[in-house]
Amino acid sequence: MTNQTEAQTTITGAGDAGRDAEVLTTVRRSFGSQAWYLLRRWPLVPLFIMIVLLITGIFAPVVAPADPYEQSLSFRNFAPTWGRATEFNNIPDPADYDMEVTKERSAYNRAKKKSFPRTRFILGADNLGRDVLSRVVYGARISMKVTAYALTAGVVFGSLAGLIAGYFGGWTDEILMRLVDVFLALPFILIALVIAQVFLHRGGAAEGVVILLIALVAWTPFVRQVRADVLTIRSQDYVMAARIAGASSLRVITRHVLPGTVSTILVIASLRVGQLILTESTLSFLGAGIPDPIPAWGKSVKDGKDFIEEAWWISLWPGMAIFLVVMSLNFFGDWLRDRLDPVLRQLD
Repeated sequence: MTNQTEAQTTITGAGDAGRDAEVLTTVRRSFGSQAWYLLRRWPLVPLFIMIVLLITGIFAPVVAPADPYEQSLSFRNFAPTWGRATEFNNIPDPADYDMEVTKERSAYNRAKKKSFPRTRFILGADNLGRDVLSRVVYGARISMKVTAYALTAGVVFGSLAGLIAGYFGGWTDEILMRLVDVFLALPFILIALVIAQVFLHRGGAAEGVVILLIALVAWTPFVRQVRADVLTIRSQDYVMAARIAGASSLRVITRHVLPGTVSTILVIASLRVGQLILTESTLSFLGAGIPDPIPAWGKSVKDGKDFIEEAWWISLWPGMAIFLVVMSLNFFGDWLRDRLDPVLRQLD
């Protein structure tokens, strides 16, 4: 008996020593190793980019250095200045007022362009002399607004359709799923172009039309994934017990089935945000999205495509904004899926 107790004490002591060694190894990690561990385990960079997007979208009038709608043809395609300030010629020479046109610009405009305070156009100006940085900042607000409305509509309608199809089954399930197949088979871009042209002939497409078009493609992924979860949940014992106890279908769905699909809905929504921003930018680039002169990212990329050789900055900066935001949202969606999936969480 004494030998057995001593053996257990030895094993316990060895286990404690092993844990202490592991803790000591973790503490002694270098700063670089700890930083890399945090970056792998937590989406710090995507969260930072999304927070910047949120702040710039909400406080766009404060963050933007200039009015995104203000035009100045004297500074069209003005190159980025990167903050290099020059003294502004407040009192130009009288000879500068000579309106003799040379190369389509007056002498006064040439002098003004050379002496303009360069902190104004940090990222350059577009083909109409509008500040690119201000239009990128306001473009974040437009993308957030359109995506928020479209995603909300997609989450509500798609999740509701998935719950009904999965819980009731039968002809209800068949009709709803065939409706999803029809929507997935439709050429969305062509339909959006036709609808936009119809509204353009009537005076221009409104933001509501763009939101409706994007919402039409936002709801289908929710239907299929939520339906798949409901088909599994509805056969669980606690759901069967609730039905045997006499609970109504509405109560069973809202109290027992819906909570089991929340994680799936959150993951799909996080992954879908980036795709919807990309869809809005694509529509704006093709002329079927946000109308002029609203500073949408896709519209800004389109404005600069004809000047890509002489004024590359017009398309580059809004394109970089789209790339960074969509990439960050996709990374965050992957991380959220890993955190909410019990199987993937155990593999971590």
